[in-house]
Amino acid sequence: MGWTRVGPILNFDLRGPAKTRPYVPYRQPTIWVVAVFALRSLLQEWSSNRAGDLKMEEGNADISSYIVGLIENRAKEVGLVAFNLRSASLHLSQYIETSSSYQNTKTLLHFYDPVAIIVPPNKFAPDGRIGVSELVDRYYSSTKKVVMARGCFDDTKGSAVVKNLASHELSVLGLDTYYKQYYLCLGAAAATIKWTETDKGVIVTNHSISVTFNGSFDHMNIDVTSIQNLEVIEPLDSILGASSNKKKSLFYMLKTTKTIGGTRLLRANLLQPLKDIETINARLDCLDELMSNEELFFGLSQVLRKFPKETDRVLCHFCFKPNRVTTDAAGLVNARKSQMLIATVILLKTALDALPLLSKALKDSKCFLLRNIYNICGNEKYDAIRKRIRDYIDEDILHARVPFVARTQQCFAVKAGIDGFLDVARRSFCDTSEAIHDLAKRYREDYQLPNLKMPFNNRQGFYFSLPQKDIKGLLPGIFIQILKHGKNIHCSTQELESLNVRNKSAAAECYTRTELCLEGLVNSIREDASVLTLLAETLCLLDMILNSFAHTISTKPVDRYTRPEFTENGPIAIDAGRHPILENVQNEFTPNNIFLSEASNMVIVMGPNMSGKSTYLQQVCLVVILAHIGCYVPAHFSSLRVVDRIFTRIGTGDNLESNSSTFMTEMKETAFIMQNVSPRSLIVMDELGRATSSSDGFAIAWSCCEHLLSLNAYTIFATHMENLSELASVYPNVKILHFQVDIKDSCLDFKFHLRDGPQQVNHYGLLLAGVAGLPGSVVKTAQSITARIAEKEATKMELNCTQYHSIRMDYRVAQRLICLRYSNQDKDCIRQALKDLKQSYIDGKLI
Repeated sequence: MGWTRVGPILNFDLRGPAKTRPYVPYRQPTIWVVAVFALRSLLQEWSSNRAGDLKMEEGNADISSYIVGLIENRAKEVGLVAFNLRSASLHLSQYIETSSSYQNTKTLLHFYDPVAIIVPPNKFAPDGRIGVSELVDRYYSSTKKVVMARGCFDDTKGSAVVKNLASHELSVLGLDTYYKQYYLCLGAAAATIKWTETDKGVIVTNHSISVTFNGSFDHMNIDVTSIQNLEVIEPLDSILGASSNKKKSLFYMLKTTKTIGGTRLLRANLLQPLKDIETINARLDCLDELMSNEELFFGLSQVLRKFPKETDRVLCHFCFKPNRVTTDAAGLVNARKSQMLIATVILLKTALDALPLLSKALKDSKCFLLRNIYNICGNEKYDAIRKRIRDYIDEDILHARVPFVARTQQCFAVKAGIDGFLDVARRSFCDTSEAIHDLAKRYREDYQLPNLKMPFNNRQGFYFSLPQKDIKGLLPGIFIQILKHGKNIHCSTQELESLNVRNKSAAAECYTRTELCLEGLVNSIREDASVLTLLAETLCLLDMILNSFAHTISTKPVDRYTRPEFTENGPIAIDAGRHPILENVQNEFTPNNIFLSEASNMVIVMGPNMSGKSTYLQQVCLVVILAHIGCYVPAHFSSLRVVDRIFTRIGTGDNLESNSSTFMTEMKETAFIMQNVSPRSLIVMDELGRATSSSDGFAIAWSCCEHLLSLNAYTIFATHMENLSELASVYPNVKILHFQVDIKDSCLDFKFHLRDGPQQVNHYGLLLAGVAGLPGSVVKTAQSITARIAEKEATKMELNCTQYHSIRMDYRVAQRLICLRYSNQDKDCIRQALKDLKQSYIDGKLI
């Protein structure tokens, strides 16, 4: 749209023209007096260790801002809507719930971590399922549950609401063609928006919301159990209730982002990694350029520091119009809303002022992603918004985080002379601020308290703070509200409390008058809220790639992290891969390889307890996740096919909430995998069947392996059951690996190195039992029993290998040919590889 320059609204007041009202001249230099007070307060706050106030907004990074609407029908379809109040985005998903325990729904709820869940009245679900309302009661009792009538879940109204609010054309969303298919999530959208506007007292601005349809299934799906098992967000011992170092999780290892939005984007990417190869490669190309161009890397790092940490929160005040409340009881609430609006305009001004610096830093960039960001920065609408803001906001005003400095900036945000009543309120604010600091000076002299300081916080206002060591005896009776705070004493006086009230009232009047002055500016900005949404998303993405991915890589030795390659249907091949979390907390880590392909889609990993099997399973999955979010991986080389789902069956333990034993928990998790596995899934299973009898456990493990072998899914299966190695003699697409362990002086020497084929570590369980103190006679008897069993199994294995040797040779030839199909080598190398393959087959030495 076109932009017209509108001059400042002079002496604007709802009660009449300026000439009929008293006007008190206001002199701009007074701001320097307040600036002195602000600086003094800043120094005092730092000296009194008010870290809590300064970090208050930083802590909000982990607080969710999602409101979720849920509804289902009798066809096992679930409609889910997630409305993010912080970034003004609406995510709609509709899917068939394949699990009777609502695992897919719980996965999405874990991802969004909502502050409120909106559901229709309780109704029994089909097939004896618990229903979404009962699901919320049972598993999310700490989350606010809102029950709305089914009439509120109207898909026709939802379609109209989404059409009005979406910042993109309907053809982009697919709503104009497929709205009947999404009737459940559209109904949930109607209920969610209606409740949000009523509960929050706002009106959502038209064409300001970023809307995505079926967004969660455009990404890799990782269920809640796998997120916990892989320690993606929280370390496992923290989930179990033990104290732990949060750095032992992938999220906290990568959490070096500088903005709150960047941190949330990082968490979202780890919970739902990308599946689109083009997008992944665009991020990897960006990393390539950042790691090869130090000037660009450090230049962008410096520029991003100039953007406020809360840039993504700017959108909230431009996408939501507050409902006006005029009652006296709501005066303080309105003042607080006005203060937040002013802070948002200042924050937007600070961000837009830094935008030319970002554009300059990106001017010579080469990769598609950075060039696209450069083009976004050049949007003329940002310059137009910046010019409009300069018509109202003083040029020297910047976004501040320290409470009193921010408060002063907000009171003096609008240029002098625009509104007479605002100038009067500012004079009162300056007078009371000066009186408060004069009061502190007088108390220092009268009561011999040279170290008396005057901190400030938004809740309490000004208060006194002095070291305990300076107090000899009792404080004078004039001091009240005495509290001990560390090595300091906090207190106040009646005179200070009175001045605080007057100062706060003057500030509230400043906020109200300033909001009236900025009303036209804010309404004009709301018309282009979509470009601000784009800017916030761009800054969050750049923060994640630069300050998280690139920073992590740059702090490691050269070539420790390498770029992964992606294919549509090729193998998962990782050379010298390492566990990213353990490598980050340990000095040494033994690297290991993995190779999975269509012709060899199952790897069975064997080895004693503590040899590294569970760590290896975690390692492969974490490397795959890192690659799918567009980050380098800890490996010498890696080539991956796109994975759509990751399933894990790791860990032991009863589930007391569902009255399930260890074995029953195993079986439920395994059943969920079998029901939802797809040909492009990655499955890792650790010692399936160990929680029941040996014969039943072996039978279940064997049967599950056979079922997974019939699919194209890639599977890594760790086990102690040596009999499972017979699968490799029957099925040529099974590969047996083992972790090398040596026996020295009747003790196990763990090498943590993965080798081909099975390894017969005789009686390793008995060795550990002997070390634990089991009687020698018991151990000796167990050894003789084990020897007889092992002899029978060895004979059976030899017969199977002889019987299926020719089939295995043919299968391995096919496997090599499939791998060569996806090779990037030149024709001469491939021709030589084919000759070598032929000769190996003739000689019978093909491994």
